[in-house]
Amino acid sequence: MRDLSPDIVDSRRDDRVMLLIFVLAVVLPVSMSFWIVTSFLAYTNGGDTSSTSPARWLISILSPIVITSWGLRRKGLDYTGAFAAIFIGFVLTFSNYCFSASLICFFFTCSKATKFRSERKRQVEDNFKEGGQRNWVQVLCNGGMAAEMGLMYLIDRGSGERVIDFDTDYRGSWLAIGVLAAIACSNADTWASEFGSVVGSSQPFLITGWRRVPRGTNGGVSFVGIVVSILGGFVIGLSYYCCQLLTINREILADGPPQWPIVVVGTLAGILGSLIDSILGATLQFSEIGRAHV
Repeated sequence: MRDLSPDIVDSRRDDRVMLLIFVLAVVLPVSMSFWIVTSFLAYTNGGDTSSTSPARWLISILSPIVITSWGLRRKGLDYTGAFAAIFIGFVLTFSNYCFSASLICFFFTCSKATKFRSERKRQVEDNFKEGGQRNWVQVLCNGGMAAEMGLMYLIDRGSGERVIDFDTDYRGSWLAIGVLAAIACSNADTWASEFGSVVGSSQPFLITGWRRVPRGTNGGVSFVGIVVSILGGFVIGLSYYCCQLLTINREILADGPPQWPIVVVGTLAGILGSLIDSILGATLQFSEIGRAHV
């Protein structure tokens, strides 16, 4: 392994320190203003603000910073992706810990999936990057819709964990389901891409024509990809449900409707979202495999 000079090591350490200072200088005042504004809006809209505490605000700041720092060290994110991930993580953690649990499950499982058989992926993918190193565009594509609905949840209902009950909390329940479905879709599609491209020996089918296409072709589906899509949506729904059990009062859970169907919702959202993404990839996205245009 190549040894680095002390000057280079000190320079990299200084860069990390300055990055942390910059993140804190920007994120802390912005998030504090965010907390004040959303609490006021939730109060005026009749939402519950009793759980909006400074401790929640602090957790919403520190946990995304810690997790994205891990992602940077593991080369799962670049610096632009880290900034976007901090913002998305803050919004979802501050609005509902169940949203955060689903996002954390997505982040860690997809980071592991990206590294799975990376040597084989390097042979298939022309733009392969070690560890994935997702930038801000990719982060927003995966988490932007969930963050948008999480922000709507904050404005409409305030921050806090609630049971999914369409009779007593119609808008809040739909927004929560929307966040869950968005993350489940992203997780299932990522699992299908990362595992389906390197597991098995047969070539995938193009979803719009059911003809064999090379691995890595947009719109290509396989039996392995479909199975892992189902599992990818399932684990997101399961993480949301487990977080509900840990954060919501048992009496409230007992008085409300059963919450286990959200695991089914996550599973269905995962497979449907992955299939829709494949259809869009086959019809709207350009693929180039070597010199062959697909």
